[in-house]
Order: sequence, then C-alpha cells, then structure tokens
Amino acid sequence: MSATARAASETEHRGLIEEMSLHQLRKARELTQTKMAEDLHMGLGDVSKLERRNDVYVSTLGSYLQAVGADLDIRAVFPDGRAVKITQFSE
Repeated sequence: MSATARAASETEHRGLIEEMSLHQLRKARELTQTKMAEDLHMGLGDVSKLERRNDVYVSTLGSYLQAVGADLDIRAVFPDGRAVKITQFSE
C-alpha cells in the first residue's frame, strides 16, 4: 500500500472510531447486552431498545456511558469552532 493510500486509510479509520452508535460503542468495548443490563439494572430488551432509540434522557445516556467506562460531556459547538461545555447536566 502506498504512503498516500495508507494515510487515507488511517484518516478514514480515525473518523470511524470518533463516531459510533451506542451499539457500536458497546461492541468496541467488548461488552454484551447482558452485562450492560446487569450494570444498568434493567432488562435485556430495555438495553436493546435503548441502543436503537434516537431520543433518550440525558441521565439515561450518562448511565449507559458510565457502564461502558466513559463520561458524558455535552458541548455547544459554534460555527467559528468555539466550544462551550454545558455544565447543567453534570452530577
């Protein structure tokens, strides 16, 4: 593979890693829905539904992310690139 092709491949790979659905994130962390259900104190079907939803409570998303070992960070990003962390939802 040429250096140009390798660089393009690495760029595409980084982009794929930086954007994931909840389902993809869980799988990337090598966690099962069963383990998530146990950690979140919910049924297996509820985890499946949560991973497919487009609209969830901030608190539910925060709990899910903690179960995969991450923290929720909500930011407002403006057209000029400036970002402001929203602290209203912090614990």
